[in-house]
Amino acid sequence: MSLFHVTKESEIPLVGCLYFGVVDRGSNLLQIRPSCGCNLSCPFCSVDAGPHSRSRVTDYQVELDYLMEAVEEIAPFKGEGVECHIDSPGEPMLYPDIVELVRRLKDIEEVAVVSMQSNGTRLDEGMIGSLEEAGLDRINLSMHALEPELAAYLAGRPGFDIKELERVAVNIARSRIDLLIAPVYIPGINDLEIPKLIDFARRVGAGKRWPPLGIQKFEHYRLGRSPRGVRAENWWHFYNRSMPQWERDCSLPLRLKAQDFGIEKRPMIPTVFKKNEKTRVEIKAPGWVEGEQLGVAKNRVVSVVDSPVSEGGLRVKIVSNKHNIYVAVPYR
Repeated sequence: MSLFHVTKESEIPLVGCLYFGVVDRGSNLLQIRPSCGCNLSCPFCSVDAGPHSRSRVTDYQVELDYLMEAVEEIAPFKGEGVECHIDSPGEPMLYPDIVELVRRLKDIEEVAVVSMQSNGTRLDEGMIGSLEEAGLDRINLSMHALEPELAAYLAGRPGFDIKELERVAVNIARSRIDLLIAPVYIPGINDLEIPKLIDFARRVGAGKRWPPLGIQKFEHYRLGRSPRGVRAENWWHFYNRSMPQWERDCSLPLRLKAQDFGIEKRPMIPTVFKKNEKTRVEIKAPGWVEGEQLGVAKNRVVSVVDSPVSEGGLRVKIVSNKHNIYVAVPYR
């Protein structure tokens, strides 16, 4: 797998791509994606990330100053009370400038909250202290089981130490950073672990300012991984049976709302391409998966699937433009 550095000189915009940059889904929350590598190979990964990936051919890493230029331009458009959530189709803590990124995001006038997702493997006591000093407000910590063998299986890494991750959670909760435990519920795999994780979150003091847990539903994705024999729950069953049962057993509200995090609808960055629109892009970088290339047009990134070229101009048809994430196919 190759690493592509996204810089100002690369002439690749930071809006339009799901893999890196800034993602705006029409609220006061901005997803900040500085990189997309991962050090785990979870068997339920929605994007087939990590050392055992069978589909990904390119990782991306955005130069810090260039990333900040984009956020500093978009944040005033969104208005005051912005949350910048540092996430990734991977592990954000692999980004070498993660502490400085937090610090500089906090310095933006419109930014009220800086949060981050993490699998916790790079969060030793010193790093937690550095992130605390930089102003990080919350860590959404991925924990899917407390039973050691199952935790190692769900991390996709033999020797994964769940006890060390428990210590990480305790250290986060003891700091000024809020802790949210974020397990993925995988039916038939970690059913018995969810109540244990709920109890763990309460015991360590998660949820000082925000909810202590954010239980996620496992989904099947075309390029993702699925444990053998697992069938995803439908959304109705998840919200109306599984979640209420855990709420009754643990006497804790678990069905979260946007308001729990102060998230509200805001105007989205204007869309520059309509669905089915035909345009010409300049291919600037290899894609995330084999056969994909990243093109540029109208100051947006366009992911071109089944691309016949790896450089130069290409005429394409936009097949998806949701949330300013553009996917296209070659068009003649």
